[in-house]
This record gives sequence, C-alpha cells and structure tokens, in this order.
Amino acid sequence: MKIAEPSEATIIRSSRFGEMVVDQEKVITLTSALAGFPETRHFALRQHSNKSPFMWLQSLDNPELAFVVIEAKRLVPLYEPEIPLGALRELGDVADQGLEMLLILAIPKGKPAAMTANLLGPLVINPATRLAKQVLLDPEKYDPCWPVFATEEG
Repeated sequence: MKIAEPSEATIIRSSRFGEMVVDQEKVITLTSALAGFPETRHFALRQHSNKSPFMWLQSLDNPELAFVVIEAKRLVPLYEPEIPLGALRELGDVADQGLEMLLILAIPKGKPAAMTANLLGPLVINPATRLAKQVLLDPEKYDPCWPVFATEEG
C-alpha cells in the first residue's frame, strides 16, 4: 500500500462555512469564468450533508460566492448532452476517466420547493485534470430552469 504524500492546503474564510481547509489537489479550476462571475475561476466542492445529494461549489477567489449544485446523473439519469469539441479540448484528455457533470441549482428565497436546475449550462469537470468549464448547450433542447420537484396542477 502506498501512502500518499501530504499535499498543500489552502485555508479560506467563507461567509457560509467559516474557515475551510482546501486540499490543493482537489481544487477545481475553470478554463473560463462562469457567466456573470468573471473574477472567480477556482472552486472547491463541499458536501451539504451526509444524507443530502446537494453540494456547495465554493469559490476560492471570492469567499462570499458559493453555488448549490448536484451531480447531473442523480437528478436527471438520462441527461447525456453532447459536449462541444472545443470544450473537450480545453478540459484535456478525458478518454480514461470520462467527465463529471454538475448542475447549478437556483433556489428562490423562502421557496425551496420551486428549486430549478440549469440543464442548459452544466458544469463539466475532467476529474483527472481538475479542469472544468460551464458549457452552453442547445436552448431548444435544454431548459435553464428545469423544475427539480414535480408540481401538482390543481
């Protein structure tokens, strides 16, 4: 059994989680900034809780910024969009491990049952390189405000 060498860690002070220790080997680096957030390109994933499928995508560049995300396959098992070739090139070689996809969630204040997932702009991550990119898909096929919870029509 090989013992892993200790890696460097960064400590950030987020408004939501207080002091966080982030292993540098787990930092996700965006190849281009998220729409509307040009100043932030480095993130860490944090589980919401042991029993929750939700995670927090915490910015390391702006400790005030965090997004609620979920693995795309957990929410929409048949969601398999075609990723543009240019985006695949930016993420590096993905032949062995494949890609991971996260969906960014929007939760209206005080209305968690009205939560939506952005299927139009998933965050695609190459787990081998820790590079990520938000890709914009075909708006005719994918909804930017896909309802997470089914609603009953009266």
